[in-house]
Amino acid sequence: MVFLTAAACAPASPSSGAVPSNASARGADAISPQDMEARIYFLASDALAGRDTWSPGLEAAAAYLVSEYRQLGLEPGGDNGTFYQRYPFRSRRGNLAQAPDVIEEETFPPNVIAVLPGSDPELRDEYVVLSAHFDHVGVGQPADGDSIYNGADDNGTGTAALLEVAKAFTTVQAPRRSVMFLHVSGEEHGLLGSQYYSENPTVPVDQIVANINVDMIGRNSPDSIVAIGKNYSSLGTTVNEVGARHPELGLTVSDDLWPEERFFYRSDHFNFARLEIPAIFFFAGVHEDYHRPSDTFDKIDNDKAARVARLIFHTVQELANAPGRPEWDADGLAEVRQLTR
Repeated sequence: MVFLTAAACAPASPSSGAVPSNASARGADAISPQDMEARIYFLASDALAGRDTWSPGLEAAAAYLVSEYRQLGLEPGGDNGTFYQRYPFRSRRGNLAQAPDVIEEETFPPNVIAVLPGSDPELRDEYVVLSAHFDHVGVGQPADGDSIYNGADDNGTGTAALLEVAKAFTTVQAPRRSVMFLHVSGEEHGLLGSQYYSENPTVPVDQIVANINVDMIGRNSPDSIVAIGKNYSSLGTTVNEVGARHPELGLTVSDDLWPEERFFYRSDHFNFARLEIPAIFFFAGVHEDYHRPSDTFDKIDNDKAARVARLIFHTVQELANAPGRPEWDADGLAEVRQLTR
């Protein structure tokens, strides 16, 4: 049962990005723990062998994403009218002692991109980009007889969340701006997929108004989620307001709990921030199974992951309907520029 505050039930102001609460609730209700569980179960299955970049498992995960977006009726946002954006990756192969300069170049699905077109003729050419990496680290050193690093939380949860948010948007009127669902690969090898996208965007960079990145949202405290980068732009204010309007989610939206780790500069959203696109990062923190074979689907709190996905849906809906764009905090932008210029 959904409980709404009086403020949440009030009609939306014409000057705000808020939408009527009944429509917002209907979309959020489409996101379920059961569907999250089913998606994560597949993505983290042994059949996908840890989804390394590159591997047949990663290709299978990409094909799954494409199939899901086609069924939802979203438009392809990749290259040449497809859902794929492939990028080159150079690797050394063979006997390096005998042929140290032999380098092979391959292309990977990197990026699976789907677009929900906006409904406002004046704003539909602007985009809110929702991103998550769908790769993991593959097969590695065995631990307790298991060598498959399944990556259920990292980042099966974020990948599943994007699919659930996309499903939620198909149950309500399209927002004013377009929403891009960007699944990147190569994150575990140095943010390769998001870097390639930032250097080869499929829409003009100046038409991307914000990036919301999602990574590892299914473990740790069941009643809180961290939004890293809240202090860098007005996205922090938006997330705080959205969280306050939706107490039924049972989530505290925390500031960065680990500033010493510099997580704002370590995940895919940073490749948007360095282009001076406001960005924020939903993250529940690392745990004892991080980058281990024990990061398996049975340890995921699917109820929490679904509630975080609902929070993300509400946040993206707010941003995509707002009359204005998010704005940088002056100190936050200065810090980003200092590190990237």
